[in-house]
Amino acid sequence: MSECGGRGGGGSSSSEDAEDEGGGGGGPAGSDCLSPSPAPATASSAGRLRRGLRGASLMARQRPELLCGAVALGCALLLALKFTCSRAKDVIIPAKPPVSFFSPRSPVLDLFQGQLDYAEYIRRDSEVVLLFFYAPWCGQSIAARAEIQQAASRLSDQVLFVAINCWWNQGKCRKQKHFFYFPVIYLYHRSFGPIEYKGPMSAVYIEKFVRRVMKPLLYIPSQSELLDFLSNYEPGVLGYFEFSGSPQPPGYLTFFTSALHSLKKDYLGTVRFGVITNKHLAKLVSLVHSGSVYLHRHFNTSLVFPREVLNYTAENICKWALENQETLFRWLQPHGGKSLLLNNELKKGPALFLFIPFNPLAESHPLIDEITEVALEYNNCHGDQVVERLLRHLRRVDAPVLESLALEAPAQLPDPPLITASPCCNTVVLPQWHSFSRTHNICELCVNQTAGGMKPSSVSMPQCSFFEMAAALDSFYLKEQTFYHVASDSIECSNFLTSYSPFSYYTACCRTISRGVAGFIDSEQGVFEAPTVAFSSLEKKCEVDAPSSIPHIEENRYLFPGVDMTSTNFTGLSCRTNKTLNIYLLDSNLFWLYAERLGAPSSTQVKEFAAIVDVKEESHYILDPKQALMKLTLESFIQNFSVLYSPLKRHLIGSDSAQFPSQHLITEVTTDTFWEVVLQKQDVLLLYYAPWCGFCPSLNHVFIQLARNLPMDTFTVARIDVSQNDLPWEFMVDRLPTVLFFPCNRKDLSVKYPEDLPITLPNLLKFILHHSDPASSPQNMANSPTKECLQSEAVLQRGHISHLEREIQKLRAEISSLQRAQVQVESQLSSARRDEHRLRRQQRALEEQHSLLRAHSEQLQALYEQKTRELQELARKLQELADASENLLTENTWLKILVATMERKLEGRDGAESLATRKEVRPKQPEPSGTPQLPGSSPPPANVSATLVSERNNENRTD
Repeated sequence: MSECGGRGGGGSSSSEDAEDEGGGGGGPAGSDCLSPSPAPATASSAGRLRRGLRGASLMARQRPELLCGAVALGCALLLALKFTCSRAKDVIIPAKPPVSFFSPRSPVLDLFQGQLDYAEYIRRDSEVVLLFFYAPWCGQSIAARAEIQQAASRLSDQVLFVAINCWWNQGKCRKQKHFFYFPVIYLYHRSFGPIEYKGPMSAVYIEKFVRRVMKPLLYIPSQSELLDFLSNYEPGVLGYFEFSGSPQPPGYLTFFTSALHSLKKDYLGTVRFGVITNKHLAKLVSLVHSGSVYLHRHFNTSLVFPREVLNYTAENICKWALENQETLFRWLQPHGGKSLLLNNELKKGPALFLFIPFNPLAESHPLIDEITEVALEYNNCHGDQVVERLLRHLRRVDAPVLESLALEAPAQLPDPPLITASPCCNTVVLPQWHSFSRTHNICELCVNQTAGGMKPSSVSMPQCSFFEMAAALDSFYLKEQTFYHVASDSIECSNFLTSYSPFSYYTACCRTISRGVAGFIDSEQGVFEAPTVAFSSLEKKCEVDAPSSIPHIEENRYLFPGVDMTSTNFTGLSCRTNKTLNIYLLDSNLFWLYAERLGAPSSTQVKEFAAIVDVKEESHYILDPKQALMKLTLESFIQNFSVLYSPLKRHLIGSDSAQFPSQHLITEVTTDTFWEVVLQKQDVLLLYYAPWCGFCPSLNHVFIQLARNLPMDTFTVARIDVSQNDLPWEFMVDRLPTVLFFPCNRKDLSVKYPEDLPITLPNLLKFILHHSDPASSPQNMANSPTKECLQSEAVLQRGHISHLEREIQKLRAEISSLQRAQVQVESQLSSARRDEHRLRRQQRALEEQHSLLRAHSEQLQALYEQKTRELQELARKLQELADASENLLTENTWLKILVATMERKLEGRDGAESLATRKEVRPKQPEPSGTPQLPGSSPPPANVSATLVSERNNENRTD
């Protein structure tokens, strides 16, 4: 059939054309069109890339200078990148590998590469481990290294010491731990931890803390050790457990863990935990059942852990003990940086600071035992029997066998001896009356109380009343004329009824004490003078005396041996005064600098010091450094502070006078030189200033000119820094700067410069001349001056006046020059103001233009964004049209293939029909030319084929 179709006249040509077209497009070409149909986008992108490269090569051939510029720009970028990388390599130096922080012979295992995982591994195999996290560059880590080595050398057989470098950037410690400070010490007791140590970086303190972690419970096997435990100044928690039934009684592990929790929350370890296994000892502290926990308190009621209210867990036991503890005194350990530790404690009230050398590893501390005894007596307001027994134990006094230390004393105990409280006493220092006398009369005034007018013999008042003490003092001063005391070695006492109550009386025991004997304070007995001193003398000295030295108040027991000064008068003093002291202890080996700031000597062999600081009263008192810090002196110190009219002297802290030159135009006054400068025989003008006072430096030139104008032999210009020098209250001021004038021979008539008057040189001169006039002196008014004195005084006055007139003329000339300069400056200021106004107008115009430009810029930006959106929308639509066009082209190709296939089939069918028709028509007669042909005749298919071929050719040309 193909051969027939190949030779078929007119239809053959068209069929050949169709076959050529269909074969060329339907055979190999058809297979090429079908293969890329699953990924039309890839073919289109590849075509676009080829077209772009072709266009770029064409442009490079047309304009070679663009190609050269692109090559040069690429080379420049490559060179810049290479230069930058090579320079970065030169600047950044890799970190040096870490080295060992501890010596190889040290008992401390040094993980200097930060192997935290290895530290955790070895920690599981040890009972107690100390981890020391350090940074090699840290100065505190370097300083603590020797202390850690010393502690490790003593405990290396029991504790594993591990040091970890937590600063190397490649170590796991640096990646997993984020410490804000170094060094950091963690302790682990088996699986419990970490327990962070925040105390002093000292070997003894570290060793003490490690031992507390090793043995958090103290075993108490006997009654004496029980008394030692209860009489300690630290709060105590006791647990009773019976080990006879099992090696680990129920609740023991919980109690053990609670002790570790206490160390974790309080690194000072203020709460001590003990274990009792003897049921007889347990009964003494009201513990009957195994697993009971007892919290001992000295003054308040002791407590037993309420198991019916709280769950018996380690956290609850620790929290219960810390919340209900009672402390006699506290240890303070400032860390040396900025802190509010001391400020928060001083806000609570008057504070007694005791600086003592302390060794935490010592088995006994005699001085702390004495301080504990003082604290127990000071706070024992109700005469508690348990406290009395603990005091006897501290004094090592043989006492009867302890029957019970329970919450309530049992009935079978014998009644303790009745302690008779001594009367409330106060030391009264009488004024010096005679001008020729060098003595003071000192009396010990004691308040007593009678019942029904009974004569005072042995009746004592159990408590001290401030009102009765004040009434007794008033009565004493009203009746002091009746005291005509003859000096002798014995003490003469008198009893008098008070003026306010017929049932109260006071006892006054007086003695004449010499002030001129050297070494009075250091002596044990006072030295007395023979002359009789009368209280009613009205004579007074005219000259100003230096501050008198009053016998030290701690010596009153030696001055009045007849008066009962035993500890019973001190017992419960905290409840009889409104100046109750909080007691704090500091280790003088670590914090002696604080003691020096409070007034302790910088060079001393024994670093013991006591000071009372009262922030509310803005004062503090110190115990005489010449006296040893012991129970008797400490009790006297506290007692004299607590009385109504305290004889203690406020301690004054001042600058070192040696740092200021003696010969100077303006004299610099300190606390030590205040009396020497102010009380000298000449006029003194004193300026109060402080470095933080902003206005004070502006007065320096005024006082320098004043000192130059006044004669130095008769007038002194001085100043004092009140921020560094304390003064007596009568010489303190409430504002800065302040000027005080002390006239010659009339120091008691000091005058304050008026606050509303400007401090200028003319005003100061007028102020000095007005208040230094000798005619206004009472002494000069009483003594009639002679004619020669008046003439000499007039000459001196005229000389002073002429000198002052010359100075005033100079000042006027300076004022006129200053006025001229002021006029020039004002003219310059006016021109500057005009320029400023012009610049402001220009600035406003520029601001308006700037606002207009900004609005225009915003409009352009909005228009730009709108056009950008429109262009994006157009691009999107064009892309959609392009995609649709590609799809139509693909569909058109498929249609062409189908049409060609259908045409071949139709041509073959038409050829067969035409052949059959010819065979049938040959014997018949030809039809007339006018006869219409049937639709199935051959000419129409030939025309149709020709039409289709022409259309395909046109479409191919279009493609």
